[in-house]
Parts: sequence; structure tokens; C-alpha cells
Amino acid sequence: MAKNKVDIVGLDTNNLVSLSSRKTRELLIEYRRNERKDILDDLVMGNLKLVLSLVNRFSRRYDNLDDLFHIGVMGLIKAINNFDLDQDVRFSTYAVPMIDGEIRRYLRDSSTLRVSRNIKDLAYHYMKEKDDFITEFGYIPSNDVMAKKLGVSPFELVEAIESTYPISSINEPLYNDFDESILLEDILPNYKDEEERNITLYSLKDGISKLPEIEKKIINMRFYEGLSQIEISTILNISQAQVSRLEKNALVSLKKYVI
Repeated sequence: MAKNKVDIVGLDTNNLVSLSSRKTRELLIEYRRNERKDILDDLVMGNLKLVLSLVNRFSRRYDNLDDLFHIGVMGLIKAINNFDLDQDVRFSTYAVPMIDGEIRRYLRDSSTLRVSRNIKDLAYHYMKEKDDFITEFGYIPSNDVMAKKLGVSPFELVEAIESTYPISSINEPLYNDFDESILLEDILPNYKDEEERNITLYSLKDGISKLPEIEKKIINMRFYEGLSQIEISTILNISQAQVSRLEKNALVSLKKYVI
């Protein structure tokens, strides 16, 4: 599989054309007036790159990307049908977490890893409440806001969110687009005792404090709030590629602070 490319059976992903935000809104208005299939097809085809960018995140962890693609398209159609045109927000800002949530629900339900029913239920309610929040307010809520809304602690919420993530090998490269690849095991310290663990945590905290402000925000949102690169790019109003590059730079810098 080529870098930044997802191979989907029966679809040439290299020649997809994305609709502009203005054109997407015009078609959504027209679709509300007349729910014609050709308008829906234009909206789906013009926003497939949103689906592909999310599916690409799972390309190293999940073999059947066709399944994820079709699930992602279902999330896209759900976003098209539920998007509130009265909200002053781009369709992509609303659609990305909806598509991501649909894919994560599928992965959670098809996972062979046993997760307790309470955690699964909390993850399900979180995704539903998050979708409703985005529909009502037009932006992605923080974990603290959602934890308070669901009546649980932030730790319990993060635990439930992480239960929806695909299982990763410690030998999996976090990045493979530069010479010195970082593996997952590179950033997982092997603690021998509590004192060593505390030293590492203090050292890591010091390293984070010395990062450029934008890298610090990205590390916090990625690893403390559990947001995806797509969600962060929306919040910071930068591209996912920029988020990925800045996250990579931060991890390279932090690597020397981990024992």
C-alpha cells in the first residue's frame, strides 16, 4: 500500500474530487428540499476523502479496509442526513467525528478482545452523546465536558474511549515516513519499580513543558484527551498532515526523556 493511499476494491481513490465547503452546503440545501438519490450520490462522492483519511489511520492494524470503508460511508450518509444547516460550521467539521465514531463502533463490536459490559456501554453512550453534542453545538466537546455530562470521572471515560481502539503490536511503527522510524515499544518505558516510574513521569512532564506551544497542545489532546489527529486538525484549523508532522517532532523530542 502506498503512503497516504487506501486501496478500496472497485474505487479509484487517486482520482477523487472533493467538493468545496460552499458547494457542499449548496447541495445539502438542495437535498433537504428534494431528497433525490443523485444529489445524495454527489454529496457522498464529493466527501469520500473524509472517509478515506480516517480509514487510512487503521491501515496498519486492520486487514479488510473495504469493510471499514463501507462502514465509514454509512457514517458519512448519517452525517449528511443529520447535519444542521442552521449551525455556522463546515460540514467536514461535523462529519469527521461522525464517521470516526461509526468506524470505532464497528471495531468495538467486532473486537476479539474481551471488554467488560459496563465499559462497552459507557463507550456506546459516549459516542451517542458526542454525536448529539456536535449536532446541537457544532463543535467537538472535550473529555471533561463529556465526563461531566455522563456522570463519570475523566479517567473512566478515557478508559471507555480507549476500549474502542484497535489492538496494536508493540513492534508497530508509529511513523514510517522518515529514516529513523519510531516503534510503539520505543515510547513504552519498562518500569522496574515505582521510583523509576515516578522519575520517568517527572522527566516526561519536564520534556513536555519545553515543547513549542502547538506541539504541547497536540500531545495533550492526543495522549491525555484521547482525540484523533483529524479532530485535532479541526480544532487547531490546520491540516491532518501538519498535526502528524508536529506530533512526530514532539515524540522524537520526548523520546530522550523516557528511561
